[in-house]
Amino acid sequence: MPTITSAGSILKATDGAIGLPSMDVPGVDAAIGDSFHNPGGSVLSSGFFELKSGAPLEYEYTYDETKIVVKGEFLLTDIDSGESLRAVVGEVLFFPKGTKVRFETDDHAIGFFAGDRSFAP
Repeated sequence: MPTITSAGSILKATDGAIGLPSMDVPGVDAAIGDSFHNPGGSVLSSGFFELKSGAPLEYEYTYDETKIVVKGEFLLTDIDSGESLRAVVGEVLFFPKGTKVRFETDDHAIGFFAGDRSFAP
């Protein structure tokens, strides 16, 4: 859980990628945690997603999200089309609502995300 500090209306999260809670998907070593979840009533949520090598994570987006790779690399497969791509550090991704994606990594990868999640997690 990140430590949140503020300066007026500016919020800062420290250590947001440390100790992320498991996604509890059997056999998949994946974790996710919000640094900010709808701060001040915003529809925006942001935080970190971590995946370790092993079984892939299949996920269906029920909201729009953007993600930047901050460590390692992800192999992403659009489940509906079967098309794949690799995303490395510094590359930015966009997942429209309804996208079904398979996340894989050869080692260990972390992405920072921001999404329109106005609903409860």
